[in-house]
Amino acid sequence: MRRREFITLVGGAAAWPLAASAQEPSGVRRIGVLMSVDEDDEGKAQLSGFTQELAALGWTDGRNLRMEIRWGGGNVNRARIFAKELVALQPDVILAQGTPVTAALQRETRVIPIVFVVVTDPVGEGFVAGLPRPGGNITGFLTSESAITAKMLELLIEIAPGLKRVATLFNPDTAPRGGTYYFRDFEAAARSSKVEPIAAHARTDTEIEAAAASLGGASGGGLIVMPDFFMFNHVEPIILQVAQKKVPAIYPWRFVVAKKGALLSYGPDLKDIVRRGALYVDRILRGAEPADLPVQVPVKFEMALNANTAKTLGLTVPPSMLARADQVIE
Repeated sequence: MRRREFITLVGGAAAWPLAASAQEPSGVRRIGVLMSVDEDDEGKAQLSGFTQELAALGWTDGRNLRMEIRWGGGNVNRARIFAKELVALQPDVILAQGTPVTAALQRETRVIPIVFVVVTDPVGEGFVAGLPRPGGNITGFLTSESAITAKMLELLIEIAPGLKRVATLFNPDTAPRGGTYYFRDFEAAARSSKVEPIAAHARTDTEIEAAAASLGGASGGGLIVMPDFFMFNHVEPIILQVAQKKVPAIYPWRFVVAKKGALLSYGPDLKDIVRRGALYVDRILRGAEPADLPVQVPVKFEMALNANTAKTLGLTVPPSMLARADQVIE
């Protein structure tokens, strides 16, 4: 295994300064946390980074802070129920992980400060008026721009140059703008690469299986798993189906390569994004207003590949990819 960390900025955008407010905390404060993912190892790891950063900033659960945590598990209806619960508790601030969760909380309150993390299109979703000046009770840290699927396609073609058809897999009920946010850049990149672009909708594991089957065999098909919390919570059946159908696939989450045997991943460091949410929670607890805190861009992206999976699929990994990867499973 080889690992090399690197930092980059989306679209050349620079992160705004995060200087702490001079106001000191007093008494015990309450924050709500609503996660879009399951309470599994990956979800806990993301939350742990947030709580550790809060502790470094002087906030410890059970001492001067009380945290109310809920796990949505990729279920929109569950997220709405938990959003009502958390708002009814009247916390000082709420951390919202993901677009469906942030939307559910926005429906319940326009007063309680909300810090979102791992949200793709906060302006398009109506969470903020603009990135530099959010203008309401919501601000936070976005996860990626629409062009990320074009980059994922470039990497997939590099490791599997014989591809003729590539599908993006997403759930239109949970993907940003129903999937169109990412699909347009992917479609343009696919056509310029002489690859047929396909939009593959999946709301169930059965539909995931059908999408994989349509790309397998002699069709020369590949798969891009779109950044989508439904896909995140159903990644194991996706990996199983593409392995059975021998479909090269790329994912936006690094952990699936190291822990679950997926072929390739490229995307922002989700743990880092959730961790950074603590910086704005701290600012708000010390008196800052969400309307005055600019939305921040990701600063850390990662590529990982599994050489064993590539070999199983009959793919030869180019030396240039091995050199650029942050993590190689051999």
